[in-house]
Amino acid sequence: MPLNLKQSKKIFTSNRKVIPGGVVSINRAIQPEISFIRGRGSRVWDADDHEYIDYHGAFSPYLLGHCDPDVDQAVKDGIDDNLSLMGSGTNPWEGELAALMVKHIPSVDKAMFANSGSEVTYAAIRLARSYTGRKGVILMQGGYNGWHNDVAYNIMNSVDQIGPYVSPGEYPLKPITAGIPDNILQNIHVINYNDLDSVELMIKNFDIAAIILEPILQNIGIVKPQPGYLEGLRNICDRQGVILIFDEVKTGFRHALGGYQSICGVLPDLCTFGKAMANGYPIGAIGGKEAIMHYLVHEDLSKRVLIAGTYNGHPIPTLASIATIKKLEKNEKDSYARLYALGDKMQRGLEAIFSEFGITATIARQGSAFCVYFMDHEPIHWHDVSEHHDFAFDTKYRTLLIDEGIYHFPMPTKQGSISMAHTDKDIELTLEKTRTVLKKMQDK
Repeated sequence: MPLNLKQSKKIFTSNRKVIPGGVVSINRAIQPEISFIRGRGSRVWDADDHEYIDYHGAFSPYLLGHCDPDVDQAVKDGIDDNLSLMGSGTNPWEGELAALMVKHIPSVDKAMFANSGSEVTYAAIRLARSYTGRKGVILMQGGYNGWHNDVAYNIMNSVDQIGPYVSPGEYPLKPITAGIPDNILQNIHVINYNDLDSVELMIKNFDIAAIILEPILQNIGIVKPQPGYLEGLRNICDRQGVILIFDEVKTGFRHALGGYQSICGVLPDLCTFGKAMANGYPIGAIGGKEAIMHYLVHEDLSKRVLIAGTYNGHPIPTLASIATIKKLEKNEKDSYARLYALGDKMQRGLEAIFSEFGITATIARQGSAFCVYFMDHEPIHWHDVSEHHDFAFDTKYRTLLIDEGIYHFPMPTKQGSISMAHTDKDIELTLEKTRTVLKKMQDK
């Protein structure tokens, strides 16, 4: 039976009177409409007191689990110590956090902080343009790098909207928002992930400053780089003087303390972080080569790139981030090994259950992040997903899991995230509920 969401409905109805759409981030406008009230560890509870094992994790920042006691204690200590935002000069904590990033992330010589992933991808593109003196930016079809004008295009378009697969070549721009001036569009080029030929063509035909991408395309689940792809990007960028930007807002810290770049061995010129970096507290970070980061304080004012914000380096999320990274650092080998083991248990269990029910499905996974694709292979780019994945089945599957107390974001191809607070029993119960859901779907 569908959940009784009486109190959630009441909250949504009330909020719509004062908030456009009733939510303060449009990507939260999803069915079923549930108002979540609290979380702890691997669990969340809604306004009607339903309990869920959570695999959404607020779009994946909760690597340690909701309200991790060590991170929250660091925040409480900061409040008790009267740490306040001064907005003048520096403080020890932002220096400590920057030093941790330089220590652990291979490509980072210097770091700077803001409040969200979108802010730091914005800054990365500005830096690339100033450093190269060029304007063009290459994006990936299906990728998400923020909400600003340079990247707000071509998220999850149907083949009807963007046309058949193109290589080498680019796709028509499909903005995800109104209000972008037309002159911005001439500098943005969208191609498919895992397509080096299209990268070469764009650089040949246009004045390209930067390529920005998630090194694993996690906005649409788990789409991994094909062998040689990231290395190919690095080689092209070196040869052509293009800035390679890894958007590690999702991959950073979740897959390794050094980011995905420490796993794949390909180092970007600039990289951005957020989400798991502070285990749910709002922060964004940009780091990279000293020669490029220097443009934030360049002696020539015509080349200097502005990054500013009243709340940049606010002591509270900065302390949360320091506590998160130190906790990961303290038990790095064991923590990530356990996290990967939980991911493996989930993958093997799901594969066995789908096989048992005769359902064509592929589990794509990187460590603790996974996605069920209802197709017979792991996808290599968005076109592959859009042409082969059963979107309607995916939506129904996710919705019925929610009724059973298993929360995946109820939109097709969205990543599932396991935290360090999840247990073997959580995975086992999830698999049990998955079997219940598939039986329901089969009976209908």
